[in-house]
Amino acid sequence: MTLTAPSKTEVDFASGALSRADYSIQRRLSDMTAMYADRDEAARILAQEGDRLIYEVQGVELPVEEGQIPHCTTRILPGAIGGEFHMTKGHYHARREQGEVYFGLAGRGLLLLQTEDGATSEIEMVAGSAAYVPPYWAHRTVNIGAEDFVFFSVWEARAGHDYGTIERDGFRKLVLLREGRAAVVDNPRYA
Repeated sequence: MTLTAPSKTEVDFASGALSRADYSIQRRLSDMTAMYADRDEAARILAQEGDRLIYEVQGVELPVEEGQIPHCTTRILPGAIGGEFHMTKGHYHARREQGEVYFGLAGRGLLLLQTEDGATSEIEMVAGSAAYVPPYWAHRTVNIGAEDFVFFSVWEARAGHDYGTIERDGFRKLVLLREGRAAVVDNPRYA
């Protein structure tokens, strides 16, 4: 095991900015078009309005070894594509037996969860909410508010990320704006 030095990272709760970020990822609409149920509307927005930023991640990278705990912040901008709120791609862990913890820093969000055998769950998050993602659950976060939804997450370094399963199959549930509120509905495109 690599002996890593103790460290400290300052977190700006409102923006998710880290004082020490080893990596930064931006996901734009062009990266997310296939994630939305209304792909025609996603393509129309992309062509007519441009490649809007959906979310960004800043993280602290650590060796991929037992006992190491990487962490990051995610900021999801407010907005919707065809009535479906802005969201992250979502993923399973490559090592399904690993869990994760999310801590809300700003805004309002919804954590969607699903298992490969069909169970689903959702957890509403606000600043101060701690949400546990158990082993074997895929997870996606959705901004259901009018301001940025920002959260902090930690996981075991060897967990890995399996985005491919979600890219191929989709998520069982969608979060849509209905009558001024977030509504969780079945995804008609779910494979």
